[in-house]
Amino acid sequence: MSDLGQRLLDASFLEGDFVLRSGRHSKFYLDKYLFSTQPALLRDIADGLAEKLPEHEPFDLLAGPELGAVAIVTAVSLACGRPFAIVRKGEKGYGTSKSLEGRAEAGQRVVMIEDVVTSGGAAIAAAQRLREAGLEVPVLLCVVDREEGGRERIEAEGLAFDPLFTATSLGIKKT
Repeated sequence: MSDLGQRLLDASFLEGDFVLRSGRHSKFYLDKYLFSTQPALLRDIADGLAEKLPEHEPFDLLAGPELGAVAIVTAVSLACGRPFAIVRKGEKGYGTSKSLEGRAEAGQRVVMIEDVVTSGGAAIAAAQRLREAGLEVPVLLCVVDREEGGRERIEAEGLAFDPLFTATSLGIKKT
C-alpha cells in the first residue's frame, strides 16, 4: 500500500457497526471528514486526483456533490487550476434557487469528483443533475471505491470510473 493510502486509513478508518448512506450495514467506515479536513492529507489526495486528470482531457470544469466532496473538489481545483461547480442535493429555496453553484454552461465537459463510493447512488444523482443542466459528464473520479457495486452502477450510467484507491488497494477486508 502507498504511503498516502496508509495515511488516509490512519486518519479515517473506523470499525464498528455503521449504516451507510446507501442503507447498507458495514463493519467499517471511512470518515471522509477525517481525511478531508486535514490540510496535508487533503492536499496530497487532491494532488493524486489531479494526476489522473490528463487521462480525461479535454474537460472544462470539475464538479463535486455537496457536502462531502466540496472540500475535495476545491482542493483538486486549486491543484490543477481548473474551475469547479458544486452540485446541490436539490434546489435551495432562497436566493438564486440553484441546484448547481458556480459558473457552468451547457455543453461544457465535466470531470466529477466524489469522496467515497459504495453503491454509487449519490454520484449518479449528482451526474444526472449536471446532465439536466446541459453539461457533459463522461467521468467520475473518487477518493475511495468500497467495491460494493458502485463501479458497475456508475459505468451503467455511461460514466468512466477512476478511483484513487479501492478497498482492496487499501487492504480493507470486507465482512
